Amino acid sequence: MGMDELATDERGRITIPKELRERFGERYRLVELRDGIKLLPQPEDPVRTLREAASEEFKQASMDELRDAGLDEAHDQTDEHVR
Repeated sequence: MGMDELATDERGRITIPKELRERFGERYRLVELRDGIKLLPQPEDPVRTLREAASEEFKQASMDELRDAGLDEAHDQTDEHVR
C-alpha cells in the first residue's frame, strides 16, 4: 500500500484505513518532528515485542537490569552532548 492522503474531519480526527489498522494495530503514539508528525504503532505488550526483537542477553535480563541499563545509557548519552 502506498502513501494515502489523509485529512482531518471537523473535529480534527483522522481515520486510519482498515488494512493499516489490521497490520499495525489500533493504538498509536503521535510524535512531533521538526518538519512534521509521525504515527508510531503501540504494541499491546511492549516488553514482549522488545524481547522478541532482542539479543539473548536482553531476553534473559530482569526488569531491574533493563531499567539500570537504560539509565546508564541515558547518562552516557547526556554526557556526550553536554561537554
